[in-house]
Amino acid sequence: MTRDPLGDARRRAGLRRRLLAWYRRHRRDLPWRRTADPYAVWVSEVMLQQTRVETARGYYERFLERFPTVEALAAADEGEVLKAWEGMGYYSRARNLHRAARAVAAEHRGRLPDTYDGLLDLPGVGPYTAAAVSSIAFDRPHPVLDGNVTRLLCRLLRVEDDPARASVRARLIAAGEALMPRSRPGEFNQALMELGARVCTPTSPRCGECPWGEDCRARAELDDPSALPLRPERRPRPHLEVAAGLIRRGNRLLLAQRPPGGMLAGMWEFPGGKQEPGESLRACLRREVREELAVDIEVERPLAVVDHDYSHRSIRLHAFAARCLGGRVRALGCADWAWVSPGGLDGYAMPKADRKVIARLGWEGRRRGHFRTEGWLGG
Repeated sequence: MTRDPLGDARRRAGLRRRLLAWYRRHRRDLPWRRTADPYAVWVSEVMLQQTRVETARGYYERFLERFPTVEALAAADEGEVLKAWEGMGYYSRARNLHRAARAVAAEHRGRLPDTYDGLLDLPGVGPYTAAAVSSIAFDRPHPVLDGNVTRLLCRLLRVEDDPARASVRARLIAAGEALMPRSRPGEFNQALMELGARVCTPTSPRCGECPWGEDCRARAELDDPSALPLRPERRPRPHLEVAAGLIRRGNRLLLAQRPPGGMLAGMWEFPGGKQEPGESLRACLRREVREELAVDIEVERPLAVVDHDYSHRSIRLHAFAARCLGGRVRALGCADWAWVSPGGLDGYAMPKADRKVIARLGWEGRRRGHFRTEGWLGG
């Protein structure tokens, strides 16, 4: 019978010692590890939830330059925050961060709560963020359970049940609590996440480099340790065909702001929507613009087709040149609308698919002058 990797206090102490020694030798030099500012730690943890380290690094530094304090973030409007987040996806993170910053500024005098429960009370802060920030910024002994740590512990303990189940998560959290040292719990949590990210990877784990390799039940007992954790069978993602109108008036384009709540809330986009069964793309665009903005348009010609994948679906966006035929623009199915000049596009937070259209047409970064697409808009 294989021994319990956690075992008694002596065995747990050995696991801690080897992990922390490995971490101190191999930890990456990351900007959020050079600060003790709880606000900066919080921003980094929110960004890293669903964004790779390499991508988050640049966004983190730019975001803190733009919003260096909780008060600065709280004072900004949502559009500014979404613009600073643009391109990183999962925009609900930015909106929740903004809401929580306003709560911290209004209710906590700009100081982040220093306990797990206090952090958990903030809008949009869940158990992972509360545990990570309370341990890293305030040395509170709360175990973290992100994807990297879940994978690491499932292999160490040979957990062959779905980690999404509440009972399995409770077991993993209990394991994290048993391993947690009395001093510097934040460093320990970061070491767990680093080991999962760099050694105990989803595929082809480098077990020979792991400080816990000799204790890992998956390595000792399974032909393929990467079989854990169990992964639920993925359902095919739905695919949508979407039409969008680059609707001109003089040398300006019409943008619509998505409603609050739901996917991409508050972002600005070229008006349009998904194609219904039996509907042509041109008819789809005319219908969607009428429903969103109360105007009739003439759809002139295709301009660009781009593909984009979201976490839960994929789309093919067909962008058409169009012009208004009549009606007064009103926000019926959207939050707001705006006529935007060439130099104004960069000032709006837009979904990545719309940015792909802009790049395809050669308008990316244009600051002044006219749009030029074979004489279509401006001249």
